[in-house]
Parts: sequence; C-alpha cells; structure tokens
Amino acid sequence: MTELQFSCTEVRADPHAAGPTLVFRLRITADPDTRVHALALRCQLRIHPARRSYTEGEGERLTDLFGDRSRWGSTLNPIEFAQVAVMVPGFQGETDVDVVVPCTYDLDIASARYFRALDEGDIPLLLLFSGTAFSGPGGFQVTPVPWDRETAVRLPVRVWREMIEQHFPGCGWLRLPGDVIDGLLAFRTRRALPSWEATVRTLLSAAEPAVELREGVR
Repeated sequence: MTELQFSCTEVRADPHAAGPTLVFRLRITADPDTRVHALALRCQLRIHPARRSYTEGEGERLTDLFGDRSRWGSTLNPIEFAQVAVMVPGFQGETDVDVVVPCTYDLDIASARYFRALDEGDIPLLLLFSGTAFSGPGGFQVTPVPWDRETAVRLPVRVWREMIEQHFPGCGWLRLPGDVIDGLLAFRTRRALPSWEATVRTLLSAAEPAVELREGVR
C-alpha cells in the first residue's frame, strides 16, 4: 500500500473566482522511493465547533444551531462543510496541490449560519481524505488511500468575512419557497416599492406594532 501523509500549509480566499471560494494548499508526502503516477483524491471538510471558545454575542447567535450554552456539552457536534474531489498529478516524495472549495452563503445551510455567527478568531476544520493512488516503478499498482488520513487546519474568520464581503457586500441571502416569493412580489407591486429591501422593511414595520400588542397582552 502506498503510504501517504497530508498537511494543510495555507488557506486563502480566491479573489478571482465567480463566487465565494476557498483554496486549501495541501502538501502530500509519500515514501521518497515510491513513484506516485496519479492520485484520485476525495476530501471531506468538517467544522469542529467544540475546538474553540465563543463570546457571549457569538453564543447567542449560535443558539439556533446548538441550543442554550448549558447543553453545549452534548450539542457541539461536527458540522459538514463540503466534499470535493481533486486529481493530483504524478510526483515522487512530496507535492503541493490546491483544493478548491466553493462556498455558500445560504443561511439554510448550517455551516453558513455558523460562519456568520462568529466575530473573530479561527474556525477549526478537519480535512478527511480517501481515494485511490496509482503508483509503482513499472506499470501501475492501485491502492486505496487509508480512511484514517486527516489533517486539521484553522480558517481565520477574517478570511471568511473578507471573501463573503467581496461577493455580497453588506448583504445576506435567504431561500424562500416559490409561493412566498410570489406573495412578496405581489405586495411589492401593489405598494410600488423600489426594492426587495424596502419590501421587507415595510413588512417588518407593519409587524412590529402587532408584536408589541401581543407582548402587552401577556
């Protein structure tokens, strides 16, 4: 079996990508006497929220994911971030390769909600590897990448925020069912509102007195 080790030497945002994209610089090390002709690699990325601390404000914003802080001992479970595949060219000894990870800002996705809740510090990630190695001095020897191959990396919150701000400056995204969008569009048209922001703000303004009235009744 081809012995492979993995480490992440850098993580950065791609400033030229069409959408939010992170690039993980991956270093792959093999036995120096073994020629790896190609490596079909699969990488699963997980967030490990228990591996960092949180401010009071961050904790409040994370309530919808993990519940009250009193429950965090059992609820701070790993969150799947992404799964990507990369074809690594042939090498001997050691090589570096970029693992490109497209990112979402859809707040229905747990990872996006987690990232948005953080103010500063690092995001603890674990990269887990599998796949197939094609190696051998003459011809091909096909061996699987062992399932226990992994490496930890910390993604600065600053990098995530700068990446999102580049593509969605000052904005967020909500995914809504088609009939709700149709209703919002009809409401916007009837009121001749100039934007979706104005539409939502008008609805919030109309809802606030009703909320205050209900609270007063209690």
